[in-house]
Amino acid sequence: MRGEKMQDMLNELGRLINEVWQTGSFGIGAGNLLSALAVFLLFAVLRGLFTRFVLSAFERLTRRTETQIDDMLREALEKPMKFFFIVLGAFFAIEVLALTGLMQELADKALRSLIALAIFWTVYAACEPVAYAMRRIEDMLSREIVAWLVTILRWGIILTGFATVLQIWGIQIAPIIAGFGLFGVAVALGAQDLFKNLLGGVSILVERRFKIADLIAVEGVVQGVVEDIGFRSTRVRRLDKVPVTVPNYIFADNALINYTEMTHRRIHWKIGIEYSVTKEQLHQIRDAILAWLLDNDNFVQSPDLPSQVFIDSFNDSSIDMMVYCFTADTAWTNYLSHKQDLAYAIKDIVEGAGTAFAFPSRTIYHQHETDAPEIFAPPKDEK
Repeated sequence: MRGEKMQDMLNELGRLINEVWQTGSFGIGAGNLLSALAVFLLFAVLRGLFTRFVLSAFERLTRRTETQIDDMLREALEKPMKFFFIVLGAFFAIEVLALTGLMQELADKALRSLIALAIFWTVYAACEPVAYAMRRIEDMLSREIVAWLVTILRWGIILTGFATVLQIWGIQIAPIIAGFGLFGVAVALGAQDLFKNLLGGVSILVERRFKIADLIAVEGVVQGVVEDIGFRSTRVRRLDKVPVTVPNYIFADNALINYTEMTHRRIHWKIGIEYSVTKEQLHQIRDAILAWLLDNDNFVQSPDLPSQVFIDSFNDSSIDMMVYCFTADTAWTNYLSHKQDLAYAIKDIVEGAGTAFAFPSRTIYHQHETDAPEIFAPPKDEK
């Protein structure tokens, strides 16, 4: 009796083990689960081998080339390619599981989502090499416009991928877009400044008013070096090194000076000479200053920008001589150095001519007459 009872217990245990092996969890047998896990681990091993041999060989190959775009493309696609093995492992593991019903439907949607993620991740990763390749058209557009285009492209890929995944799970996109459209109208009414700044940023880039690293000035607003041009605002670092964030519409609605676009720097002086100077001395000073400018390579000598030295006006206390010229160098420090050299030269020339610089003065002429008539004073009445 005890032997038969023990046999029945063993049979019951075997039946339970077989049932668990056949059904497992959620109707999936343990054997199928282990087989699916083994398949997934196999592709994980293949992923490691692919990284170690194939990607390493491709890395050595790209290092031998002179261009950088192939290196950037390899680095950008390395992670999506590794993820592709995860997708393959999931696909074959699901096939081994032989799911049915709701589980099959959920697994199918999850797998489709992984495939969509892999595809859009690959396209998104390729944006960096594409941005590098688009540098060749920066002459036609600008570096800032290219950066904006790449940013828009990236966000377009992200939103398209997100919409694709939602569509896979049966979530309709059209109502969501319509809802965002109504929401956008409501937001637009209260965000007019935002769109005004956005249009201002577009006008900056399209019209090429300035670019990063340019020295600009907007009277009464800011003067400094451009550090970043954003969708809504531009960051300018003032000459005292303080960063200032300026809304883009300011640059679209106001006159803007771009000092970086200067071809030359101008010097416009009026030199006052004493009235005691002679005509010959004026000729000598004028000719000497002009000759000094023409012989100095730091100043522009061209028909379009001639150096000019002329007697300009008779002032209250001086005869004014105009000195008008342009430096060939636009760098601020060099410009100051050239202007200083001109000031030294003019001082030597004026003093060498035997005259001097004038300054505001007043001459009083006093006439003393010894035989002037006496002033008559009527006598006072005596009482």
